[in-house]
Amino acid sequence: MSPRSVTPPTRPVGTVTRGTTHPNRLRRMDRWIAAVHGPTLRRSAAAPVAVDLGYGAAPWTAVELLERLRAAEPRTRVVGVEIEPARVEAARAYARDGLSFVHGGFEVPLPEPVRPLVIRAANVLRQYDEEEVAEVWRRLRERLAPGGLLVEGTCDEIGRRHVWVALGPEGPRTVTFATRLGSLDRPSDLAERLPKALIHRNVPGQPVHAFLRDFDRAWAAAAPYTSLGVRQRWIRAVRLLAADWPLADAHTDGRRRWRQGEVTVKWSALAPGSPDGGRC
Repeated sequence: MSPRSVTPPTRPVGTVTRGTTHPNRLRRMDRWIAAVHGPTLRRSAAAPVAVDLGYGAAPWTAVELLERLRAAEPRTRVVGVEIEPARVEAARAYARDGLSFVHGGFEVPLPEPVRPLVIRAANVLRQYDEEEVAEVWRRLRERLAPGGLLVEGTCDEIGRRHVWVALGPEGPRTVTFATRLGSLDRPSDLAERLPKALIHRNVPGQPVHAFLRDFDRAWAAAAPYTSLGVRQRWIRAVRLLAADWPLADAHTDGRRRWRQGEVTVKWSALAPGSPDGGRC
């Protein structure tokens, strides 16, 4: 039976972003998604679908997402969703097998019964107010397939520093901090890339502020490991941090991810209002 088209809203949900984009900007986020969510993609009975939401003025990030997810599951299809019609028309020149582009926003206008196993929304919510984030997250989670993953976060212009939240259909699960280690003076340098749900909470008394403070202290304590390389210093700092903060499970986090300049923490530890800074 052929899929039915959904009845679209009167207009796409959301507002036009600046559209700034660069090739390879989202490589850290993509590789994390492929590593931790690849088994779910491979278990899908139908060809899994991923959405690049708000890809911007050029479709580089959607093209790269397809390449990286197909390395994990060759059947993967990617749909780029963009709220600015002119950007959609320009992107269609890059469409190919497994890659398409549609006009839309947070409603994620895919034809029924298609549901994405991945929605990636990078640098989309920076211009929104903090109180709008929960509703956007709810909309996007409702569009996920069972077992799907929403990844929402922020990075710098050339992809050296990222922070993102991973959410399942039930809600937020983890927060990942990822960086090119050679660009880092201290872990709290990542504060400027906190996603909208957390960036205004980086003040004394809030869990994310306490986490970054403790990460800086662990980084300082790990200074003797610098002679072995910045990667070994990062790994040592994360080990020290893990004594007081609940890192994610070994599938999502662990030494292999730390070596990439990443650490993933349970959302419950950093969520605004978590008691005692969310510590273990």
